Amino acid sequence: MAAVAAIYDELKALGVEVLSMSTDSRFVHKIWQEQELSKMVEGGVPFPMLSDAGGKIGTIYGVYDENAGVDIRGRFIIDPNFVIRAMEVLTPEVGRNPKELLRQIKAFQHVMETGEVTPSGWEPGGSTLQPGPDLVGRVWEVWKP
Repeated sequence: MAAVAAIYDELKALGVEVLSMSTDSRFVHKIWQEQELSKMVEGGVPFPMLSDAGGKIGTIYGVYDENAGVDIRGRFIIDPNFVIRAMEVLTPEVGRNPKELLRQIKAFQHVMETGEVTPSGWEPGGSTLQPGPDLVGRVWEVWKP
């Protein structure tokens, strides 16, 4: 959460709403903010920290570990039409990459605005592809890894 808080201004500039969620109570979230997150990022986490006591929401998103009683780490990019465009689920020992989150959001926004598609590793300003029958079997002509 602190890593996302560190890029929150960039996310807001892209029109992104951020929510965090865990099975912990609002009281535990308050302690996180005061005792840890505010020491990692000035001001702590600037977005809502929601409680998923019982894992009902985590179950819907496929991240609730019933045996441990916790939501495992996951992030979801949901478009303005409430369609999940991307998800990443990791076990606790590996952290997520906020730079990759930003890249993916920019790619999805580009796709939605232009109708083009972005190849693997696309960065803003990079080459895009025009989907259609003419592209099938010819991607290698316009994109090199």
